[in-house]
Amino acid sequence: MTARIGVITFPGSLDDRDAQRAIRVAGGEPVALWHGSHDLEGVDALVLPGGFSYGDYLRAGAIAALAPIMKEVKDAAASGMPILGICNGFQMLVEAHLLPGGLIRNAHQQFIRRDQRLRVENTTTAWTSDFAAGQEIVIPLKNADGGYIASEDDLDRLEGEGLVAFRYLGVNPNGSLRDIAGIANERGNVVGLMPHPEHAVEEGFGPNTPEAMRSGVDGLPFFTSAIAAVVTAAA
Repeated sequence: MTARIGVITFPGSLDDRDAQRAIRVAGGEPVALWHGSHDLEGVDALVLPGGFSYGDYLRAGAIAALAPIMKEVKDAAASGMPILGICNGFQMLVEAHLLPGGLIRNAHQQFIRRDQRLRVENTTTAWTSDFAAGQEIVIPLKNADGGYIASEDDLDRLEGEGLVAFRYLGVNPNGSLRDIAGIANERGNVVGLMPHPEHAVEEGFGPNTPEAMRSGVDGLPFFTSAIAAVVTAAA
């Protein structure tokens, strides 16, 4: 089967087409979905893409979390469907209470764009199974409101239950507590992170590597992992 992965476009989404391309490069079928719809069109997984939904008014992701389609997203999450929130999509997931914590203004109060080193902390989720535990990867990062915060109790729970999916290495670019770059829910089907894996799936367009400029494809396993999860679930 070919996994059908929906990408939801919100007013102000910037990276929805990039996410669709990443899904196609990984071997899946991207399906464009609209924030004002209540129809997920029978997709097998979902991506909430990066951007500045609704201009980041109130808080980044706060208005998008109330969009009509988010009712279906919440139902899909409860059913176990793989859901990935990238940057603004991560902000939507925490605002919709599908993941704990919140995202606030970067500690240095500036927008940041860099190729960011990460360590993969959890390989048991629907979006990380094609990584090796402890693997170090490089994924593009671009945000102004990327500082991850949570209560000490929530942070301890995330750490204790292995729900930290990715951690910043080398430098903490935005002041995220405990260097957290991405987290998962208890079931492992919902993952959110601030870096942008969809920008590192194709040679010639990704981060530089020691082998060649623009050759980094460390984002591809996110999408191949989800495709494998969907195919396994359907078997």
